[in-house]
Amino acid sequence: MATEHLSPLDLAFWRMESADHPMHLGALAVFRAPGHRGSGDGCAAERAAALLAARCAAVPGLRRRIRDVLLPLGAAVWSPDPGFDPARHVFLVRTDSTCAHEAAGPLMARPLGRELPPWEAHVLAGPDPDTFAVLFKFHHALADGLGALALAAALFDDVPGPRAPERPVPGQRAGTVLSRLPGALAARVQGVGQALEIGAAMARGGLPLGVPAALTADPAGAGTRTVAGLTLDLDEVNLIRKGAGGTVNDVLITLVAGALRRWLAERGDPEPLGAGPRALIPVSRRRGPRGSEGAGNRLSGYLLRLPLAEPDALRRLYRVRAGMDRNKDAGPARGAGAVALLADHVHPLGHRLGGPLVAQAARLLYDILVTSVPLPGLTFSLGGSRVQEVYPLAPLARGQSLAIAVSTYKGTVHYGLVADAAAVPDLAALAGALRAELDALVREVS
Repeated sequence: MATEHLSPLDLAFWRMESADHPMHLGALAVFRAPGHRGSGDGCAAERAAALLAARCAAVPGLRRRIRDVLLPLGAAVWSPDPGFDPARHVFLVRTDSTCAHEAAGPLMARPLGRELPPWEAHVLAGPDPDTFAVLFKFHHALADGLGALALAAALFDDVPGPRAPERPVPGQRAGTVLSRLPGALAARVQGVGQALEIGAAMARGGLPLGVPAALTADPAGAGTRTVAGLTLDLDEVNLIRKGAGGTVNDVLITLVAGALRRWLAERGDPEPLGAGPRALIPVSRRRGPRGSEGAGNRLSGYLLRLPLAEPDALRRLYRVRAGMDRNKDAGPARGAGAVALLADHVHPLGHRLGGPLVAQAARLLYDILVTSVPLPGLTFSLGGSRVQEVYPLAPLARGQSLAIAVSTYKGTVHYGLVADAAAVPDLAALAGALRAELDALVREVS
């Protein structure tokens, strides 16, 4: 495997990490073995850990580490790890708890070793010998959500290999004047214009109006994490979509807005006012439905105000739908949410020196991350044990208390909630509010 420079966005994710605010994605997969195989064969978790350790060495993207280089200044490259050892990446964790989310929280708080290939798999063995969970952790520099899915899928049983990476979705077309310029110069001029437009959109839409105190955390906190998960019936989500319009994603975002409103009321917090917190909605710039091994990040984003002050559930959905329609009309290369694209215009040395400052400024750019990771219509298994549930987990930015990720698998919606443990000691209550909000919307459209 030859060395390869990190892309500007991958480098940005690598540089902005701190010990208390690690920049890794996660996925918590819950498995069940097809049946008890007898005590002589060991428990299902032990078999799974052995399989993951054996298979990871055959995945090139999992054997690469990041190292700094002299030139260009501030740059870093992917290079093979000559001492790659699966035992430093795959761990068997025994727990007395039947809830895998409890064990996942402290593990999500631990940064990945920066001298190793930046990923880990923690096999969580509970009291039931035929049931276990695996917490996958992939550094955001290694992959975005779709890329992480492709890497994890390479470790499962008989899953077809991912397709080659697709080209990013093109931005706004250059006008007739730019089309007559030499290609490189035209691209440069267009890129500068795009950056100025995104910056202007950030200035217009980035004011923190109507942000509940519960969505902020002490930026100097210890970085402890808590994790919760919730499953909802996709048929009920589709019932809402068909009755009220919009997309499945519009409904899933609206559930978050309504759940936050309920949760704040249950906590006794002041009633939400103003435009509402700014949700960053990441947008994949890949055309295919699946990622590719070692493909890094191909991301942009939308910025959306969550209408927490709106008391009517259906009106919240209409407002979310209208906001997302405006974002889609503008496209993923424009607007305040496309801040990730600005990384392309920063010199590697700027990422090295400015990474910590960018991390500290995250709460000035958005208030909560709400991301969706689509899963293909496949049945995932590991050593014959099938995935029953899969919860995506997003990194938590400095100064923010909550990150929400959602995916659908086998007709079920899975919400993965990651919170600052000090700022949000009642994360389970928010999961309950999501379910209550789904029930309320179903009643509205029935």
